[in-house]
Amino acid sequence: MENQQEDVLAITDAVENCYFKGIYEGDVILLGSIFNPGTLVYGDVKGQPYFKTVDLYLEGVKNRQSPKDSGKPFKGEILNIKVVNSIAVAEINVKMYDFNYRDFLSFHKINGKWLIVNKMLTDLSK
Repeated sequence: MENQQEDVLAITDAVENCYFKGIYEGDVILLGSIFNPGTLVYGDVKGQPYFKTVDLYLEGVKNRQSPKDSGKPFKGEILNIKVVNSIAVAEINVKMYDFNYRDFLSFHKINGKWLIVNKMLTDLSK
């Protein structure tokens, strides 16, 4: 149980200090550091299917105005983290621009580091 708590804390730290901060600041180096190469991103945005490789996703983050620079509100919130051995899922909510995203981030512990290996998202905005 102690190791699982340590893993939850490590994933929490990665989400808060790499994922949320990277999205907010538009820092693709920081954001990219939490993704395993080859990660796929699936979901829907405003009811339209969404699919990108992590490289295309990071390119989009790089080429848009960051939430920080836009001056618009940004809020990232971890709703739940489940860990089983070397895999985990984090359910998070990200409010930015006119979007309210619910993300499910699949993690795998690779060489002692928790990395996102799949990202699924949906836009809850009406």
